[in-house]
Amino acid sequence: MYKLTVLSVLLCATWNIALSLSDGLLPNGNFEYGPKPSEMKGTLVKSPNAIPNWTISGYVEYIKSGHKQGDMLLVVPEGAFAVRLGNEASIKQRVKVIKGRFYSITFSAARTCAQEERLNVSISRKTKPTSDWDILPIQTMYSSNGWDSYARGFVADDWDVEILIHNPGVEEDPACGPLIDSVALKLLFPPKRTGGNLLKNGNFEEGPYVLPNTSWGVLIPPHIQDVHSPLPGWIVESLKAVKYLDSDHFTVPEGKRGIELIAGKESAIAQVVYTKPGLVYDLSFLVGDANNYCEGSLVVEAFAGRQSVKVPYESKGKGGSKPASLRFRAVSRRTRVMFYSSFYTMTNDHSGSLCGPVIDDVKLLISRKKPGHA
Repeated sequence: MYKLTVLSVLLCATWNIALSLSDGLLPNGNFEYGPKPSEMKGTLVKSPNAIPNWTISGYVEYIKSGHKQGDMLLVVPEGAFAVRLGNEASIKQRVKVIKGRFYSITFSAARTCAQEERLNVSISRKTKPTSDWDILPIQTMYSSNGWDSYARGFVADDWDVEILIHNPGVEEDPACGPLIDSVALKLLFPPKRTGGNLLKNGNFEEGPYVLPNTSWGVLIPPHIQDVHSPLPGWIVESLKAVKYLDSDHFTVPEGKRGIELIAGKESAIAQVVYTKPGLVYDLSFLVGDANNYCEGSLVVEAFAGRQSVKVPYESKGKGGSKPASLRFRAVSRRTRVMFYSSFYTMTNDHSGSLCGPVIDDVKLLISRKKPGHA
């Protein structure tokens, strides 16, 4: 009997872990399964549990792609349906996770009314109050079709958590608010420093889930808005987001993932690494473009310790890259390595979308040569 009980416990634990390991959309994460006609009044959802797998609160609308709002035609990025959150409205879903592990959430959002629309994304567990991140402003749109995907990171403090997306805005029209679609979850495996690279995740291969049917990448908000960065090892140390790219939709210099610096000096990433004062180090990286019509004279600025370098890259907007490096002498036990773009740049497809240089394959090693020597 004892052996049977132990076996049952082990099977349940294995089953729970197996359930939590799938990366991708949450159950009905793209809202393709909607309310029954009796649970709706026009586009307004009347019942808290009318949308399968979700619980709603407040003024929530179920929107079909092509729905007209005045002169505006609402387009859904993936599938045929999305939800719109009015004033103080929210949607939430409880999901199984692995306690103590690191996760990222990806979701798509679009404005429908005001320029100052905002969102709050929260994680909570049964025995503790909701853990809020700072408000995520979505007034700056980076894609040409009005939709952007965002990522957030969190450490699971229980075996199941509740993911909540909330519109804290107060507009004159209570129905005004952002559209939400394609909510996904990914288990992250933060890489460690190795003898081949003193930086963590220097090739950016570990990062948030990239929605397969979208072509605009994933925005990683600034560190001031996200305590746990969904880009392990790196801090988004700026006022605006950086963009996480995949090789399925863009050109990246190396591997399957890269980072696009999309907002000039307001879009920067950094990492603090342990160094030995007096030793000389070599920082190497690749600079390129994402094959997304980002043309012109792009410049990446790299900083390490007291040294910096400007790397120009003449982009034709069709993909490509070049190597760059910076040699420096460490002056402290902790050295901040940072990258940003010198200029604001827009794509030449007349969409007005912000773009910038792509960086990838960032490596930091102890140099065998002194600064100034080839």
